[in-house]
Amino acid sequence: MKKLLILGLLLSTGLFQSCTVNDNPQPITNELLAEVFEVKADFTPGNSFRNYYNLNPVIFDSDVLLVYEFVGLDKTGADIWKPLPQVYTSDNGIHQYNFDFTKLDFSIFLDANFDRMRLNNSWRLGKTFRVVIVPGKFASMVDKNNLQNVMNTLKLTENSVVDLSK
Repeated sequence: MKKLLILGLLLSTGLFQSCTVNDNPQPITNELLAEVFEVKADFTPGNSFRNYYNLNPVIFDSDVLLVYEFVGLDKTGADIWKPLPQVYTSDNGIHQYNFDFTKLDFSIFLDANFDRMRLNNSWRLGKTFRVVIVPGKFASMVDKNNLQNVMNTLKLTENSVVDLSK
């Protein structure tokens, strides 16, 4: 009878042993997941008004790529970035900057309903763009219209920007 009692106590001790549950998992370091690049692009007949860039390493199928055009400085000297696509109208017609991407590469291109060589050089040469790779699980959590909000959400800083133009 004593052996049965001891065995019962040992088994019940295992039942009442507590498990720890971490309700607050450690945050994932976003530096390893999100990336930001800066590119300077020329849009010419020689490149069919399109600039290609390889992604190394390749991104995941669920990742999202966002591209922003640098359009100048505000009155405080802060950068102004507009999300692509950006459409502009002029006396020549309509032109736009747009992009496409796969998990292997991306391209930024200039499209128009007229001869793009009629555009002033400031529209075609030395254009600056920021490209952000957003991990799929964060894609719905960011205000994609505002580059600074995207970078803040993903814990990216100006020091995180990699210049692909070099």
